[in-house]
Amino acid sequence: MIEWIEDHKHLGEVQEKHKEFLIVLFYANFSSASKRALAELEQFSREDEQVPVYVIDVERVKGVHKQFGVENVPTVLALRKGKVSQRLEGVESAQFYGRIFSGAHSSHYKTGKSTVSHRVIVYSGPGCPACGTAKAYLRRLGVSFREVDIARDQHAAQSLVRRSGQMAVPQIDIDGHLVVGFDQAKIDRILSS
Repeated sequence: MIEWIEDHKHLGEVQEKHKEFLIVLFYANFSSASKRALAELEQFSREDEQVPVYVIDVERVKGVHKQFGVENVPTVLALRKGKVSQRLEGVESAQFYGRIFSGAHSSHYKTGKSTVSHRVIVYSGPGCPACGTAKAYLRRLGVSFREVDIARDQHAAQSLVRRSGQMAVPQIDIDGHLVVGFDQAKIDRILSS
């Protein structure tokens, strides 16, 4: 669910609460593109309810845009550990926001003092609450992944059935190890190995 930032203090509280990952839309009511971006982010937020998405109305909360180097509305920022990790200006689709914020490259997952690189693919399907939970969990860990919707990619669906013997989603491929369902303990074990 999307929340609106009330003031500078509220933004600080939100950043403290969501240190690991946070999405922020810089919005202005006078901008039709801002309204379209808000609608797409609302859809994205409904599909992945555990990802924190906030909106800053630049007309109401003055000066915050300068803090983040935002010059145009709409601008969507992904913040990881308080720093801008991704910046998108203009309007994109809900599906695009999901892909870009999930990442499409290997992920660097910290375990203690070392950093381990992983290749992660999440196989999901429409209307799958466990898929959203799995993706949100990986995002909270700072693990980038590529998402494949098996309803749209029949080749991927057939390949999954051959590999796991199951059509269930989510299925998470971590460096070639397949996790069927959202098995947090198994995900943690593979990521930390």
